[in-house]
Amino acid sequence: MNAIEIKNLNKKLGDFELSIDNLEIKKGFISGFIGPNGSGKTTTIKLIMNMLFKDSGSINIFGKEYKIDDINIKELIGYVSDAPGYVHEVKLKDIKKGISVFYKNWDEKLYKKYLQKFKLNENKIYKELSKGQQKKFELIMALSHHPKLIIMDEPTANLDPLVRNEFLEILQEHIEKEEATVFYSTHITSDLDKVCDYLVFIYDGKIILKGDKESILENHSIIRGNKSLLDNETKKALISYNENSFGFDGLTNNVKNSHEIFGEEVVYDKPNLEDLLMYYTRG
Repeated sequence: MNAIEIKNLNKKLGDFELSIDNLEIKKGFISGFIGPNGSGKTTTIKLIMNMLFKDSGSINIFGKEYKIDDINIKELIGYVSDAPGYVHEVKLKDIKKGISVFYKNWDEKLYKKYLQKFKLNENKIYKELSKGQQKKFELIMALSHHPKLIIMDEPTANLDPLVRNEFLEILQEHIEKEEATVFYSTHITSDLDKVCDYLVFIYDGKIILKGDKESILENHSIIRGNKSLLDNETKKALISYNENSFGFDGLTNNVKNSHEIFGEEVVYDKPNLEDLLMYYTRG
């Protein structure tokens, strides 16, 4: 069973249209959801969370349509976003008290354990915390009811690298113990380089690439060479390319075919996720 299944999903918001024919998020893994700002990441997540109503299509969470089984499905989901919506003037213990009652699986021992691990004082007022501390508290709130699906929308935006690493380590530890699934939306591709198993690229409201991370990276290569090698035929082997006074660089998704076309006259470099995002959106 997949954690999330999306079929023929469509949502129009002004001039923007989200259209996802088919998307399956595998149970028990971290799936990265990547795209530049304005591509449809947050809209997709809001539709999955039932914060927006779809125009058409279906969204299933662990095999159940969300609209049929709202409360039971919400019990299964932990959610961390870039803007949590907590009342800023309230103490952490009172935020916890107000939210925990809605979860029958709330684990007070686990909550206290994470507070101690992150060195957070629950008598502190939320707005008095640093950005990093606020995000740690939001993660604690998301994990303390043993969710089976953790949905994250730009959770580490504006955090320094040390806090991001700590955040990701706790997330990895938790899902290994709980056998949980993570759907992680971000434009910070270095986070996903470290932790994700599967990738979904979205651009302009459409899924342009998806699959397991290792296969995607192995199947792609950055090619650098002399501009004289570019013509109408060789350009077809590239997702997109860039020309400058020194030569050209481009991305291919068929390394074997590119070797047959360019041979040893070019340099082949391994791309990272940021490279893939840049070349695909430029193309």
